Amino acid sequence: MTIHSTINAIARRLREAEASGVAVAPIREALPGDDPGVAYAVQKINVDHWCSAGRRIVGRKIGLTNPAVQKQLGVDQPDFGTLFADMCFGDGEEIPAGRLIQAKVEAEVALVLEHDLDRPDATLADLLRASAYALPALEIVDSRIRSWDIGFFDTVADNASSGLFVLGGIARRLDGLDLKGCEMSLLRGEEVVSSGGGRACLGHPLNAAVWLARRMASLDDPLRAGDIVLTGALGPMVTVKPGDAFEAQVSGLGTVSTVFAPA
Repeated sequence: MTIHSTINAIARRLREAEASGVAVAPIREALPGDDPGVAYAVQKINVDHWCSAGRRIVGRKIGLTNPAVQKQLGVDQPDFGTLFADMCFGDGEEIPAGRLIQAKVEAEVALVLEHDLDRPDATLADLLRASAYALPALEIVDSRIRSWDIGFFDTVADNASSGLFVLGGIARRLDGLDLKGCEMSLLRGEEVVSSGGGRACLGHPLNAAVWLARRMASLDDPLRAGDIVLTGALGPMVTVKPGDAFEAQVSGLGTVSTVFAPA
């Protein structure tokens, strides 16, 4: 089997897992070589497939922003995935049962861009000029890989373990916001189940966004005006059970919440 046919077969396997709701065995051993570009090629095949099917790209997500998680997976950089319009839910909106396979929730800072970021040497100043707003967000991550038995290649190929996302709070300009020093608490009902802050995300959520801007520009697929950027987890992710209700509180940004339908 050629590399091209192998990549296409793995992409199809992940699409079928998403459609059926049945996770598959890890795919990292089936991917040839040790080039992360092969895993990104799988991701791109599926992104192109979904675009052809009518889904609309609305932004990107950044994963693996916590150095401890990078060390666990044996990598020294984050990864990225694609956000589609049908992945976005409103603040407080219920997530339908059966939409995801094995969901987990994490709280993040989301950015909405006002201008393109098309330079591979983008700086923090470029990002500040390009960003319209920051919002608190919940990323509902999911994996098409059975039991979350993932390595770097597995999560990259699987669209960076993307699931859904929720935007909340009041959209705020970056002027005067301390995103590095922001504190986050994620509650399930009345119980705090995760906590952290801006420093957990590559030292600063905007560091992660600059990394993404440079990466996407280097791939000739830059971030564009109107794009949503999920900058990465502010604290540990939490496993979801049917009927769970979550609210994230992010200092300076406000709150964002969601509830999962009963089984």
